[in-house]
Amino acid sequence: MDNHAKSLRVAQVLAGAPIGGAENFYTRLVCALNATEQVEQLALTRQNAHRETQLEQAGVTTSLHRFGGAIDIIGRYQYRRVLQQWRPDIVLTYMNRATALTPKGDYQLVARLGHYYDLKYYRHCDHWVGISQGICDHLVQGGLPANKIVHIPNFVDETPADALPRQSFATPPTQPIILAAGRLHTNKGFDTLLRAFAKVPDATLWLAGEGPERKNLTQLVEALKLTERVRFLGWRTDINALMRTADLFVCPSRHEGLGSIVAESWFNQCPIVATRSQGPGELIDHEHTGLLVEIDHIAALSEAINTVIAQQPLGQKLVAAGLKEYQDKYCQSNIVGQYLDFFTSLVNVT
Repeated sequence: MDNHAKSLRVAQVLAGAPIGGAENFYTRLVCALNATEQVEQLALTRQNAHRETQLEQAGVTTSLHRFGGAIDIIGRYQYRRVLQQWRPDIVLTYMNRATALTPKGDYQLVARLGHYYDLKYYRHCDHWVGISQGICDHLVQGGLPANKIVHIPNFVDETPADALPRQSFATPPTQPIILAAGRLHTNKGFDTLLRAFAKVPDATLWLAGEGPERKNLTQLVEALKLTERVRFLGWRTDINALMRTADLFVCPSRHEGLGSIVAESWFNQCPIVATRSQGPGELIDHEHTGLLVEIDHIAALSEAINTVIAQQPLGQKLVAAGLKEYQDKYCQSNIVGQYLDFFTSLVNVT
């Protein structure tokens, strides 16, 4: 990609939560683009020690802001003043708040959508990135111009990781390990997973994540008499190691914008069973790169889990096809190249 100019100035803006999929991808993309030395970047974000450390280690110039609500007039002024003074060619915003707080200016304003958000926060932008084709369709159906919308998926954290000891988290070392991960929210369908897991004998479920449904899920585990076989791991930063350890990853979501977790399972060579929610249903080729079941279908989910555990050749087949799919379409070098091509197409860089 030597044809890419090296004087392109890109400001990336995130006003999200301390932890989350979009927040993690923001840091990954900023750092990966910085490593190309083909763009000069300014990262505008909230205080977050872990994120700040990663950006600093990558050599990214960072500007910290509160990104408060409507009454934070001073904070809004300070943010917009920094943006104006830095004079970017492109401003890439993430999610509702950052996009709504960023005005049009002497730059190309690009909003990246990782979910089916209310488009009222995005209509003033110049261009839009949808991380799945379904989200791009949502943008078009919402009245935004199709020729200003581009589909660029996510890449995952490609840091090599070793598997954990199988007896981690007091797990019987001879039992199959089922892994699920995500915010403990009703959208993620973990209640359905627990009911399906009750029909999966002699296995341990690792559930990584925190959220508002933690108490309800804990009570459901007790009601289903699964206390001895379910481990709540809390928020984890070692998802690659967890996937390298598990025998199967399960994504039981009712709603899932892209399902970056699918790409993570492919990269880490962990077979996947998922529901036909928006993202996984778009990404997974059923019985080739994973198994798909209908949303909230307890019997089908338990059957799919039992099938992969019992049929080792099937798991190996899914792993091989999934890894090839990731390498061909979703790896970091591919996605970073797509962003560079897209950015370069937006401006004339001398």
